[in-house]
Amino acid sequence: MHIAFLLFPHVTQLDLTGPAQFLSRLPDARVDLVWEDRAPVPTDAGFSILPTATFADVPRADLLCVPGGMGVSTVINHAPALDWVRQVGSDAQWVTSVCTGALILGAAGLLQGYRATTHWAWHDLLALFGAEPVQARHVIDRNRATGGGVTAGIDFALALMAEIAGEEHARTIQLALEYDPAPPFQGGSPARAGAALVDAYTARADRLAPNRRADLIAAAHRLGFSGG
Repeated sequence: MHIAFLLFPHVTQLDLTGPAQFLSRLPDARVDLVWEDRAPVPTDAGFSILPTATFADVPRADLLCVPGGMGVSTVINHAPALDWVRQVGSDAQWVTSVCTGALILGAAGLLQGYRATTHWAWHDLLALFGAEPVQARHVIDRNRATGGGVTAGIDFALALMAEIAGEEHARTIQLALEYDPAPPFQGGSPARAGAALVDAYTARADRLAPNRRADLIAAAHRLGFSGG
């Protein structure tokens, strides 16, 4: 099972490293972190990750996984990266994403007519790329598997692992990695956090990347998408 993760500047590292930790435990798994060159790639957490392969090195894979992050709009506007996602996704056994990585899959034309999810703050943009938005921690539709925001990538990985290797294997890995979440606060979703926290988060996100939503919408129109 050759698993290829797209690694790109300003990726949300947990979108990548969380699922990678779990999916690397699939039977006979080989994981590559792929970018256009092998220079260290900065993440949103202040440290860099080394790619293991370039686009040219990985023309195909059994499982493609695209994480999200602040760099998503840059990837969508970077033809070599989007072309690679489109190429590998065209014949992969599994085409998957975590968080706003779903928007990259969408921009590559890989979610049209599929049910999908993403981070709650960007959920509405899925329809722009022809996907059917579903509010869930993870969604599997045929060979498309998408995870919600950041930490949902672990739920996504376990559900996908069960599809590929069976529930017993997935449950064993869940135990091995002690994934037994008990957060100190019940506020990890808009419904539980309340309007005040949602507004505060949205204002902070807008300050950090004031043009991100407009850039994504403009990129969708440039690529010929007009909404679902």
